[in-house]
Amino acid sequence: MTAVELSGKAALITGASRGIGYGVAEALVARGDRVCITGRNEDALKEAVEKLGADRAVYAVGKAHDEAHQAAAVERAMEAFGRIDYLVNNAGTNPVFGPIADLDLNVARKVFETNVVSALGFAQRTWHAWQKDNGGAIVNIASVAGLAPSPFIGAYGVSKAALINLTVQLAHEFAPRVRVNAIAPAVVKTKFAQALYEGREAEAAAGYPLGRLGVPSDIGGAAAFLTSEQSDWVTGQTLVVDGGVFLNAGVA
Repeated sequence: MTAVELSGKAALITGASRGIGYGVAEALVARGDRVCITGRNEDALKEAVEKLGADRAVYAVGKAHDEAHQAAAVERAMEAFGRIDYLVNNAGTNPVFGPIADLDLNVARKVFETNVVSALGFAQRTWHAWQKDNGGAIVNIASVAGLAPSPFIGAYGVSKAALINLTVQLAHEFAPRVRVNAIAPAVVKTKFAQALYEGREAEAAAGYPLGRLGVPSDIGGAAAFLTSEQSDWVTGQTLVVDGGVFLNAGVA
């Protein structure tokens, strides 16, 4: 990766020590961007930076919903690169599976703090630190669960629906300087989503017209597009990356 010429652009990617966030970081580094990645586990972040290239990546450790961490991560990126052209809000949580009727409201609050409020916090801080005066792009990693009912992960789906609405609100307010879009993946093979396919991957993939579950690079490619000049006239949109699974809607 170090052989790729630097683009001069830099990104802050939350929840990027592994999974979708790391896939996004890989895609941006591969085209020459530098990245600041965040996460809760410092050892995992160090390992990710080593793989991405220490000349291309730095990290900030902390919990996404912690405002002090949000400030520190933006400061770290600005210190390292002097700019934050792109923000990718990927950090998320889904700590419970079960009917929403029985959901502990404290758990619901935790889901919203991490999946929605933290994304707003990072967007505000990135806006004031760089993007307000210099432009850029924001990509929020939502989910197809935010577009339709999702049994057993209801709070997660509601939070992702809120994130999609936050995307259009920010797109309207931050225009014309900053473009804001979302990506709504279906099931992607990550540790985060393991409970949705572990031990039954073939069965889970059978419902996808393209015949497989997603992988992090699928989302990385979409994020690379939405932070590129090729998407300069795209804002306020949610790009569904789902292997065609929504084509089955309404089919018995």
